[in-house]
Amino acid sequence: EIGVSKTAVNKQIANLGLRSGLRKNGNQFAIDEHQEALIKQAFSEKSQTEIENQSQTKTQTENHEVGDLVCVLQATIDTLQGQLEVKDRQIEQQAQTITRLTDALAAAQQTAVAAQALHAGTIQQQLVAGEGEELQQERETVPRRSWWKRLFEGKDS
Repeated sequence: EIGVSKTAVNKQIANLGLRSGLRKNGNQFAIDEHQEALIKQAFSEKSQTEIENQSQTKTQTENHEVGDLVCVLQATIDTLQGQLEVKDRQIEQQAQTITRLTDALAAAQQTAVAAQALHAGTIQQQLVAGEGEELQQERETVPRRSWWKRLFEGKDS
């Protein structure tokens, strides 16, 4: 009826001290209602204690598992924080590299502009020098008149 063996019932009767109050009917004991209630209550309390022990053991196991999980998660957090610090340093180094390259690019652009201006100035000088040479060549091709001729003949002759 309560799901326990005859041996367990026999032990419980002995533990409760009910053996002396039992009547034997052949190889069986005759148990009155009060004794039956005491035996059932003892098994119920035993079951309750076992349930509580199992519950306590389960809680301890769960707490241990949670503790282990917390340790694993903390180790993961520590690892990730270390990786994050490395990445932060890499980003800082890249930012410095970008700044240096930007400065170098600006300097190169200024140098290119200066070189273009110098080249344009050189070409301008060559053109002016070329025009001067042409005028000089024209003067040399026109026959020179003596100063007497220029004086008496006038300017446009």
